[in-house]
Amino acid sequence: MICHIVFWKFLDNAENHTKEENMEIVKERLTALLPIIPQIKSFKIGKDVLHSEMSYDMALVMEFDSLQDLDTYKNHPEHKKVSEYVKLVRSDRACVDYEF
Repeated sequence: MICHIVFWKFLDNAENHTKEENMEIVKERLTALLPIIPQIKSFKIGKDVLHSEMSYDMALVMEFDSLQDLDTYKNHPEHKKVSEYVKLVRSDRACVDYEF
C-alpha cells in the first residue's frame, strides 16, 4: 500500500476567491475525483484547526494499492485539471509518499 500525503498553503486571494473559498473549491474538486478514479482506496481531506506558524492550511491523505495506481491518479486528466487550479491558488506545497 502507498500513502500519499499533500499539504498546501493557500494564497489569501487568488482567481477572484478568498483563501477559504479556494480551499472549499479544491476540496470539492478533489472529492469529485473519487467516482472517476477507482485506484483511490482511501481519501481524507481537511483544513488546519490550530493555525500555528508551522501549519499548512489544508492536508490530503490518500491510499493506493501500488505506486502504479498512484501514478495513474497523478496522470489522470481530471486530476491534472484540479492540480492546475491548485497551482494558481496556493503559495506552498509539500508532499510525502510512503509504502506501508
